[in-house]
Formats: sequence, structure tokens, C-alpha cells
Amino acid sequence: MTGKRLKRDNRPMSQPMLRTERITLVPLSDEHLDHEIELDADPEVMRYLTGRARSRAEVEALHPQRLAAADPVAGLGFWVGFVDGRFVGWWLLEPPTRADQGPVDGQAELGYRLLRRCWRQGLASEGARELLRHGFEDLRLTRVFAETMVVNAASRATMTSIGMQHIRTFHADWEEPLPGSDLGEVEYAITREQWLASQAATRG
Repeated sequence: MTGKRLKRDNRPMSQPMLRTERITLVPLSDEHLDHEIELDADPEVMRYLTGRARSRAEVEALHPQRLAAADPVAGLGFWVGFVDGRFVGWWLLEPPTRADQGPVDGQAELGYRLLRRCWRQGLASEGARELLRHGFEDLRLTRVFAETMVVNAASRATMTSIGMQHIRTFHADWEEPLPGSDLGEVEYAITREQWLASQAATRG
């Protein structure tokens, strides 16, 4: 099922609502701010991102930036996930923002963040697979990539489970290094051709 959200001037936006077997993925809007605050308030959720919980004020400052992720490329942005009407986390497809990530055209970065009570239920990979489908089938992207810390085994396992392959290990500049950041970051990716081949194999 797809739908369109409206900007404040009532012009339609092209980021669709998406559905999986369990998850309803709704384009991020102002009404979801409290869910963002709940998610970022858990230090375990933020362990490999900031190393600490974020305050309400910090999330309120980030919220407009998250909304703006839907603006540069039609169909990309943040989605808020619900299972049986309950918030579980968010998923993201956004254009590359750094020169070392490659060209913007045809590419998107995949991200996901779930409430701790929703871990280990396959939800991260379920939502991520739908974003890959949307990216490759609906938007005709050529490549989707994701990044995390080397030591973030759970996120790396999710990337592998949806067909992404390890591309490189690199070192980022951290203002406040986190435990394990000395081991670096990893990039995983999947191309449209690889995704199409995996879909054909599944159907076969």
C-alpha cells in the first residue's frame, strides 16, 4: 500500500507509505517527534552512535534535519515503523552526504534504529528489505549502502542477512571517540543487479 504525505503548504510529497508482513512504515512527520525522543533516550540504542542518550532538546534540534532527508531526492527519507499500531523504530534511505561515499545519483544510504524491546525479532531486516525493494524497484536506484562501527555485530548481521556485502573498512574522525572506534567503520552495499539476482533466486 502506498500513500502521499503533505507538506505544510499542502503540496503532495512523493515519499510513500510502505508495508511488510508485520510493519507499517509511515513517512516521518512532526507527529512522530515523541517516538524519536523515546528511541534516542535509550543509551543502549545509542551505544554505537553517540555512546549516550540524547536529550529531548537534542532530538528536537535533529528532527527538522530528519524531515529534510526526504527533500533532495523524491521517494527517499525517514520512515517510522509500527507493528499492530505500536511504534517499534525508524528506517531511512537518504542520498550520500560525504565525498567518500560516492556519487549521489542512483545511490542511497540505508539506516535503521529500533527500540530495545523490539530487538532480536527480525524487524530490522524485515523493514530494511522493504526499503531495498522500494529503492531498487520503485526508485530504480543502482546501489544501496550502509555503514556502522566494526564492533557493531548486530547491525552488521542485519546487513548481511538482507544480502549486503562488506565493501571496505575505514576510519572516521570522531570528536568524542566511542569504545571500539579505534577499530574503524565498515561499509556494506548491494547493487540493483545483485538484488534482482537474489529475488530471482528466491522465486526460483
